[in-house]
Amino acid sequence: MRELKIFSGQANLRLAEQICRFLNLEPGEISLGKFPDGENFCKILEDVRGRDVFLIQPTCPPVNDNLLELLIMIDSCKRASADRITAVIPYYGYARQDRKDEGRVPITAKLTANLIVRAGADRVLTMDLHAAQIQGFFDVPVDHLYAAPVLNEHFLAMGLTSEEIVIVSPDEGSIKRASGHVHRLGGALAIVDKPRASATKTTQETLIGGTIEGRVALMFDDMISTAGSICGAVDLVNAAGAREIHVAATHGVLCGNAIPSLIAKPVTSVVITDTIPWDSKKLPPPFKVISVAQLLAEAIRRIHHDQSVSALFGAAAK
Repeated sequence: MRELKIFSGQANLRLAEQICRFLNLEPGEISLGKFPDGENFCKILEDVRGRDVFLIQPTCPPVNDNLLELLIMIDSCKRASADRITAVIPYYGYARQDRKDEGRVPITAKLTANLIVRAGADRVLTMDLHAAQIQGFFDVPVDHLYAAPVLNEHFLAMGLTSEEIVIVSPDEGSIKRASGHVHRLGGALAIVDKPRASATKTTQETLIGGTIEGRVALMFDDMISTAGSICGAVDLVNAAGAREIHVAATHGVLCGNAIPSLIAKPVTSVVITDTIPWDSKKLPPPFKVISVAQLLAEAIRRIHHDQSVSALFGAAAK
């Protein structure tokens, strides 16, 4: 592993440190900061010539700062003659605009992919993209991991029986994800029918599928942003008589009034991962943060040794 170097941007230092710990490596030395006028500064403080370099930087809020810092880190390594540069982006921001759904709007997910590749990234490692087709926006290989195995392990540890569980898809777009969790956890499947009132507003009107009353409802999504959709789905499931409601998401963006909105709802727990740097001790109940560091570390190890990564997410993708 001596040819492997891992550097972290400032977006999620704790996750990078945990990844390095699983790989028995020290994080690479890098100096990051800003010039007096606010421009980003980067200097790699150790030799990367001919090395296999992994740069860990989710593009979470502040999105623009973190994205630009990633681009500058890539350029620094490229100009320092790194052999291969992999951008490890646990959370890929600018993913919502993945198509031109009306006139005179950008496809920002594609633009961001172009910037990362043009900066010099040879490969991308990311997790639970908002839309899976974004993988095709990159003109370099993309390894797309899923947090489902980590989330499933958390709920399996609760010792619930299949008869107690109902997996709830918060919208039609999450049905495939919910079905994968049913395959691993058991239980019935229910779907929240969520008609879209406008480009920014949705309404929750109907619950379709398995019996909710008296059961433990597990609701999975790729991200929680403002929590508007999730809160509406929680109200619907609660009205249907769920005994407990557990919400789980890979990316806890939690912007705006998301945290107080979820606290005010009848939710037993809200489980998110550390793709975005939240600290469990600083989040109020019922929030819980679980780590995907080991999953990312194993993916990095496999990529470095030119081994298959598909075993890490094949089961979750079924």
